[in-house]
Amino acid sequence: MNPLKSQTEIKEESSSQPLEHKMTPDEIVQQLTSSYAVVIFSRNDFWMSRMVKHLIFSLGVGPKVVELDEHVDGPGIRDVLRQFSGKPEPIPAIFIGGKFIGGVDSLVTYHLNNKLVPHLKEAGALWL
Repeated sequence: MNPLKSQTEIKEESSSQPLEHKMTPDEIVQQLTSSYAVVIFSRNDFWMSRMVKHLIFSLGVGPKVVELDEHVDGPGIRDVLRQFSGKPEPIPAIFIGGKFIGGVDSLVTYHLNNKLVPHLKEAGALWL
């Protein structure tokens, strides 16, 4: 039978563990988009980012918002998003249910074609 460990023993064990490796921008995007139903990669100073966030919030969805102008790996994440979008300016970038939807134009098209709400429900972002 193992006795309970003291706080000191736990601290000593955890301090001997190797430091977590720093995630690459690609790993950050992968981890976020697989952990949250809706992820918006955004910039505070960009009107299209504000519009996307407003639309998503107005539908009652609480997305994970990553402001790239505030994120330490913002430039690297932006490069990863360029690969998804194929555009020189990939912001805003929206992922729903782990899938890349696109930018503001794609989101508005989904919404106008009455496909956005069903897609959000399918991803578990809405429970209407």
